[in-house]
Amino acid sequence: MKKYLIFSASIITIFSIISCTNHSENDLLEPVPPDPDPELVTYIDDVKVIIDNNCIFCHNNPPVNGAPNSLTTYDKVKSAVENSNLINRISAQPGEAGFMPFGGTRLPQNLIDKIVQWETDGLLEN
Repeated sequence: MKKYLIFSASIITIFSIISCTNHSENDLLEPVPPDPDPELVTYIDDVKVIIDNNCIFCHNNPPVNGAPNSLTTYDKVKSAVENSNLINRISAQPGEAGFMPFGGTRLPQNLIDKIVQWETDGLLEN
């Protein structure tokens, strides 16, 4: 009887240990549901400051240094995204044709991503 109890206790201990294993820390965490209302990127709140800090030097009104257009208003920036390949130009690498800012350094990827998200969100003004 004593051997049976030791054997049973051993089996229970082994099954307890096996059932408590996990494959990674993620198995221990509650899943995070997606944000039901992600904040939309807008021109006024997000994009205007990027344009003002990085583009207005040449894309002013009137444009200077050979810039083809002004980027001083929401409508002009929206048009540049829709019709003038603004995203392709700021996404290019230095040395590639059309790279912007002309003669400058590439914008940080997070700023480029913000403008891309603005387009994805519908080019909202506010």
